[in-house]
Amino acid sequence: MIVRAYEKKDLESMIQIWNEVIEEGVAFPQEELLNNITGVEFFASQTYSAVAEDENSHTIYGLYILHPNNVGRCGHICNTSYAVSSKNRGQHIGKMLVLDSLHQAKKHEFRILQFNAVVENNTYARYLYESLGFVQLGTIPNGFRMKDGHFENICPYYREL
Repeated sequence: MIVRAYEKKDLESMIQIWNEVIEEGVAFPQEELLNNITGVEFFASQTYSAVAEDENSHTIYGLYILHPNNVGRCGHICNTSYAVSSKNRGQHIGKMLVLDSLHQAKKHEFRILQFNAVVENNTYARYLYESLGFVQLGTIPNGFRMKDGHFENICPYYREL
């Protein structure tokens, strides 16, 4: 498994994996699915987009996007989002994506990586982030509306690069 910059040939798989997470409705704030037009624009608009690819089969198992979290005097803080195909979760692909994003964030001269809205019950992600040195900033009560309409707390995290 390798993590590399995305290429045009990856877009169909990337859109499918991204939309799967949106449809699950338990992690991303987005509600609108990407299509072939909006997906191309979305991934191209990021500072960096990457995929986790099986070197032998060339199957895409996951991806991440990296972009500024803010502008101006806070432009040194970046944000990322990670998506792994549901068929391939639990194989440490997420960890590979996070580690690569830390490298790319530094390479793109960001100084802090911040997650704005980690859903509190996403225990796997929270454990992963904490094991990699991310610090929870607090809890925002009822900050995330789940697909079924109920609200869950969110936990912002950050890590200095």
